[in-house]
Amino acid sequence: MSTPRTGLLKVPGATLRYETRGSGPVLLLIPGGAGDAGLYAGLAPEVAGRYTVVSYDPRGLSRSPLDGPADAPRADEDVRVWSDDARRLLDLLSPDEEAVVLGCSSGAVVAVDLLARHPERLRHVVAHEPPLLELLPDPAPHRALFAEVREILHTEGAGAAMTRLGEGLADGAVRPEPAQPTQLPPGIREMAARMHANLPVFLGRMLVPFSSTVPDLDALRAVSHKLVPAAGRDSRRQLPLYGPAARLAELLGRALVEFPGGHLAAVESPKEFAARLLTVLE
Repeated sequence: MSTPRTGLLKVPGATLRYETRGSGPVLLLIPGGAGDAGLYAGLAPEVAGRYTVVSYDPRGLSRSPLDGPADAPRADEDVRVWSDDARRLLDLLSPDEEAVVLGCSSGAVVAVDLLARHPERLRHVVAHEPPLLELLPDPAPHRALFAEVREILHTEGAGAAMTRLGEGLADGAVRPEPAQPTQLPPGIREMAARMHANLPVFLGRMLVPFSSTVPDLDALRAVSHKLVPAAGRDSRRQLPLYGPAARLAELLGRALVEFPGGHLAAVESPKEFAARLLTVLE
């Protein structure tokens, strides 16, 4: 696995650490959940032969600190601020050319907002399972789950909160055999401690506001040819994950593109995910 090139970008309120691999048009990978650039350590080398692959630690996560004291009180994270961060990375690394973007999970929420607000910077956006609950016919039970998870974080800690989130999302899900730890890319194993440290940010300041985001459908309709709504085949019975992507495709008159695996396929099956991604982007 090639060692990525690293850099820092100062943005309003934070400093972003980013990584690049390969050459060619820029493919920006936006992490989801508590993940950082290491989330795509297995995927990035698979597509670096065709693209300059860029990923980064989002603001306040891992190696991208927020300005001010680390223990300062923080408000909920704002999807628009995060998509502005992504746009600034593209301005730096792809100033004269439209870029391709892949966002997974909450990273897909950011990618959708980026397309709605800065379409001139983008050629294609693949949004894999954005949990945009407000697109569902009845978002209330899923809103309640995420709110409960946030409350458990404050009362019982991150471990209990993640357990409840996993139980809630697993209801009715297809359960493939889990990947063995030895099969995970080294960068993913190395990222585990950082992800654990990021959980209070994800569960406490991201999960509820990001999933409550209402996408600008009017703006997206004008550039719908650039959007690829995507979901994993194994997520078909996980309504808060598969449902919003399917509904977004329906509302914008786009085909829903299925990828192998489930919500974490970019991590668990990077070769298969990359092969599908490259096909989609042809």
